[in-house]
Amino acid sequence: MNHSVNIDTVVFDLGGVLIDWNPRYLYRQLFDDEQAMEHFLAHICNGEWNEQQDAGRPWHEAVATLSARHPEHAERIAAYWHRWEETLGDAIEETVRLLAALKRRGVRLYALTNWSGETFPVARRRFAFLAWFEGIVVSGDERLIKPDPQIFQRLLSRYAIDPARALYIDDAQRNVQAAAALGMQACWFRDATALRDRLLALNLLTAEEVDHG
Repeated sequence: MNHSVNIDTVVFDLGGVLIDWNPRYLYRQLFDDEQAMEHFLAHICNGEWNEQQDAGRPWHEAVATLSARHPEHAERIAAYWHRWEETLGDAIEETVRLLAALKRRGVRLYALTNWSGETFPVARRRFAFLAWFEGIVVSGDERLIKPDPQIFQRLLSRYAIDPARALYIDDAQRNVQAAAALGMQACWFRDATALRDRLLALNLLTAEEVDHG
């Protein structure tokens, strides 16, 4: 594919791309029955409930409301907040290496993440590479979540990013489609190898920079 405009900016999603996050890391400690745990995560502390915190709902309110509906699970519901750090896995090192190579190359680096503003400081303390970004837009602080075009527009305007010169990387296809609709190059993240190939194809990195950096 011929890209007439040079890409000089890369915007990363965080969870699932650079950071391994999964509530099962915590809840396998709180359930001894895998099926019961999966039911709890599908029907009580589910993705839709957690997404409300990503959109800015305070954790204390989220826990109180859900605990009132499911008092028998109150302790496990509260754990999602109070033991939230235990839902974090490790950095996804293969992708972090690509991020490091882009940083050495001098590419402008930003992040756009659906994440609670209350818990994101935990990740900042834990993952040193988050300091490599020139700016990070956190949905919980903005009270907007992807794939809403407004949060992408906020990123673009806040950091004077030309969408035609930017690559957006996310593991959620709906977010990739939202970025593409705004004129960004967009990459649906499946694994670091495919991302490496895309970065090479866009001339953002050379194989030598990736493999011997």
